Amino acid sequence: MGGMSTVDNPPERLEFLQGTLEVLILRSLQMAPNHAFGIAKFIEQQSEEEFTVDNGTLYPGLQRLVQKGWITAQWKTSPNGRKAKYYRLTPDGRKQLLAATSRWQRFVEAMSRVLAPEPE
Repeated sequence: MGGMSTVDNPPERLEFLQGTLEVLILRSLQMAPNHAFGIAKFIEQQSEEEFTVDNGTLYPGLQRLVQKGWITAQWKTSPNGRKAKYYRLTPDGRKQLLAATSRWQRFVEAMSRVLAPEPE
């Protein structure tokens, strides 16, 4: 080994599964409208930094949700006086979030059952 310690390496970041990011964006907008930076921060904080969202992933996800009619976008002035595009959930987006939440819970429970250690 080249004397490189692997102890200091941060754990590898989790990859987004297909459709995951959209659900997380919808969830981030459940309480109030937000701009892209605020959405990314919410996802990172709520996941305890397991998910990091870069602009190259976030903006296409936001665009897909706008096209589906699940969120709308509007330019506003942010509290620090800058222009920012704010996204908000539509009624269809709220329905979608509920449906997706229940699908994800089923998925996680099924994965847990399959991955559970065999009883001794």
